[in-house]
Amino acid sequence: MNEPQQKWTETIESHHSLFQLNLKEVWQYRDLVFMFVKRDFISSFKQTVLGPLWFFINPILTTIVFTLVFGGIANLPTDGIPPILFYLAGNTLWGYFSTTMLSVSNVFTGNAGIFGKVYFPRLVTPISTIISSFMRLGIQLVLFWIVLGYYFYKGDVHPNSWAFFSPVLIIFLALFSLGLGMIFSSLTTKYRDLSLLLGFGVSLFMWFTPVILPTSLVKQKLGNYAFLADLNPLTPIFECFKYGFIGSGDFNMTRLLISFSFIIIILLLGIIVFNKSEKTFIDTV
Repeated sequence: MNEPQQKWTETIESHHSLFQLNLKEVWQYRDLVFMFVKRDFISSFKQTVLGPLWFFINPILTTIVFTLVFGGIANLPTDGIPPILFYLAGNTLWGYFSTTMLSVSNVFTGNAGIFGKVYFPRLVTPISTIISSFMRLGIQLVLFWIVLGYYFYKGDVHPNSWAFFSPVLIIFLALFSLGLGMIFSSLTTKYRDLSLLLGFGVSLFMWFTPVILPTSLVKQKLGNYAFLADLNPLTPIFECFKYGFIGSGDFNMTRLLISFSFIIIILLLGIIVFNKSEKTFIDTV
C-alpha cells in the first residue's frame, strides 16, 4: 500500500543569493513581526512609574540640557533658529537613528537563544526593531510639532513645502540605521570588542552631525576643508528636515541626493554581510 505523498508548505535552504531579502517570506511571518514590535514597545516602559511618558521626557530633558549648556553657557549659534527648537529637532532625529542602529546591531547576539531553537526569517528581527522605533519617533514628533506650533504662532519660524518631504527623510534615516546595524550585527558575532566600541562611536558621531553644532558653524571653522562637513550622509537629511519645518538650515538638493545614494550602497552592503553571517553566526556567537 502506497503511503500518501506529503506536501511541504515550507522549504528551508542555506543556499541563497547574498542580495536576497526574502520579503515574501517575511510577509508570511508578519504576525511574528507584530509580536516582536509589541514586545519591544512594552519592554521599553515595563515596570516604570511614568510608562510611555518617558518617550517625551527623554528628548525634553536632553533639549533643556543642550539649551542651557551649548546655547546659554557656550553661546553657540543656532542659525537664527530658537535654541529649544533647534536642539529638539536634532535630538528627535538623532534619537531615532542612534536607538535603531544600536538595536539592530544587537540582533544576532541578543536573539541567539531564539535563533538556535526555531526557524524564522532572520530579517524579521531588524524589521521589527525599525517599526517599533518608528512608533517612538511618532510620539516624539508630536512633541516637536507642539513646540513648532508655538514658535510658528509667535512668527519665529517659517515652514515651507519641504516639510511634506519629511517622511522620505525618515525612511532613508531608517534605511541607513538598518544598513549600518546589519553590518555591525554581523561583525560583532566574531569580534565582540566592536560592541563595546560601538556605543562610544555613536556618541562621537553625534558631534559630526548637526545636532549640537550647526553646519554653517562647522564649515566656518573648517575653512578650506568645509567640504568635510558634507561627507556625513546624515547632515543633508537633518538640514532638509530643519529647512522644511523651521525655514532655516544649510539645505542643498544635490548633497541630499548624494546622501540618499550613499545610504542605498550601505544598505546593499548590509544585506550582503547579514545574509552571509546568518548562515554561520550560531556557531560563533
